[in-house]
Amino acid sequence: MIKKYMFGSHVVTNWRPGAPIVWEGEHDGEQYEDRGEIIGIEPPRHLEMTHFSAMSGKEDRPENYHRLVYELEGIDNMTLLTLSQDNNASEDEAEHSRANWENMLSGLKDVVERN
Repeated sequence: MIKKYMFGSHVVTNWRPGAPIVWEGEHDGEQYEDRGEIIGIEPPRHLEMTHFSAMSGKEDRPENYHRLVYELEGIDNMTLLTLSQDNNASEDEAEHSRANWENMLSGLKDVVERN
């Protein structure tokens, strides 16, 4: 189901803390393989992981990974999803990430509302 809202990415993981996570796909005609590690998971409310993309142009080193945190909160008959990402090198990089995540979250909203 992730492919439907996350830019066609195929995700491989077992969703357990300490496990690797890999996002594979194609962007602008170029194959990519992003990677990270599941840090914590408390279904259905919390998911925390690291993330690195070679498309960033940076070296694959721990200091170049982002930490992503997804939090779900029920409010009345709705669900609020909060997504945070750390370790942006600049405001431009943060804005680029923000735009990507907004697109992904919009796609997620569409998928959830249809199913």
